[in-house]
Amino acid sequence: MPENRITRLMRKDKKLLIAYYMPEFPVEGATLPVLEALEKSGADIIELGMPYSDPIGDGPVIQEAAHIAIRNGVTIKHLLELVLRARQGKGCRKITAPILLMGYCNPVIAYGPACFLRDAVEAGVDGLLIPDFPPEEAEDFLEQAKGYGLTVVFLVSPVTPSERIELIDSLSTDFSYCLAVNGTTGTAKLSDGSKEAAVEEYLKRVRRHTHKKFVVGFGIKDKSRVEYMWSLADGAVVGTALLQHIAGSSTPEECARLAGEFWKTLR
Repeated sequence: MPENRITRLMRKDKKLLIAYYMPEFPVEGATLPVLEALEKSGADIIELGMPYSDPIGDGPVIQEAAHIAIRNGVTIKHLLELVLRARQGKGCRKITAPILLMGYCNPVIAYGPACFLRDAVEAGVDGLLIPDFPPEEAEDFLEQAKGYGLTVVFLVSPVTPSERIELIDSLSTDFSYCLAVNGTTGTAKLSDGSKEAAVEEYLKRVRRHTHKKFVVGFGIKDKSRVEYMWSLADGAVVGTALLQHIAGSSTPEECARLAGEFWKTLR
C-alpha cells in the first residue's frame, strides 16, 4: 500500500500550518472552492470537520458551523463524496494536500467503522482525528486504520499525565495533536503572560515525552500566534479564526476568496 500524504509530509523538516474547515460552511457549494484556496495559500494539511449535532468539545463558532453544515446537507457520505471530487479535480483544481477528517465517534459508529475506513481511504482521506475515542479503547480501530494506510491522531491536553503522553505518542501514527489549553475550541485566550508561561512549560513537557512530531491547536488566530506555536511545537492549527473570517460570505466564490486572503496573512 502506498505511503499516505501525511506520513510523507512528516518526514520533511518544516513547521506545519494546518487549516480546520467545516464543509459547506457558511454556504452550500463552498467546500471545493475553499479547499482549493487553502491549498493555494499554503495550508500544509487540511482538517475537515465531520459535523455532529452535539459537538461537546467545540466552542460556539464551530458548533454553529456544524449546525449550518448539517442544514446544508453534509453527512459523512456527502463529505466523502466531496473529498473524492476534490481529489479528482471535479469542481476545483485537483487537491493534493493531505486531508484529515476530524469528528466524533457517534457518526462513525452509525456509518459502520469498517465501512467508514474503507470508504474514507477510497475517497482520498489521509488521516483521522476522533477526539472522543480514548486511545485505550481504540486498538481494533487503530489496527484496521493502519491496515488501510490511514494516519490516526490522538489528543494531548495540559492535564495529560506524562506517562499517558508517552502512550498517546506511541499510538498516534505520525503525530499528536496538543490542545493549547483546557476548554472548547475558539475560547482560548493565550495573550496573558502567565498563560503563555504555562503553555510553554506544558509543551516542553510534551517534547520531553514524545518521539514523534506534535502540533498545537486552540486559540491560534494570527501570524504572531502561529510563529509562537512554531517555536514550541512542529505545527499550528487554525480553525475558529478561519471560520469567523468567512462566516459572512454569501457565495462560494466569496468564501474561497476570503479564506485564501486570511490564510496568506498567517504565512
